[in-house]
Amino acid sequence: MKDPSNPVCRTISTLLSRIGDKWTVLVVTTLGEGPRRFNELRREIPSVSQRMLTLTLRNLERDGLISRSVTPSIPPRVDYELTEMGHSLLKPVHALAEWAIANVETIHAAHARFDAEADARAEAA
Repeated sequence: MKDPSNPVCRTISTLLSRIGDKWTVLVVTTLGEGPRRFNELRREIPSVSQRMLTLTLRNLERDGLISRSVTPSIPPRVDYELTEMGHSLLKPVHALAEWAIANVETIHAAHARFDAEADARAEAA
């Protein structure tokens, strides 16, 4: 499992990269509240560009985490919602968010300590 050329390792790495992407996390958590249309997602995630939202939705659909439903009307209505597998992703995503919130101060303190030590080493050199 620690060999990066191992197909299982590559698969896990690829999936974690996709799932760990900031837009994926935001889209999945937003859709966890219920189905949304494209423009609703854009309003609820205002920092995402139209292109990045489109790419993220396409990748999530390809991975089987969301479904896309088109209702024939003028203009066509397109809704996105989490699949069963997408809903199963919410629990680990929420757990990671809780971990991050619980540890953010400790991490910031570690950053400050590391940076101070690095500055002291640079001054001594």
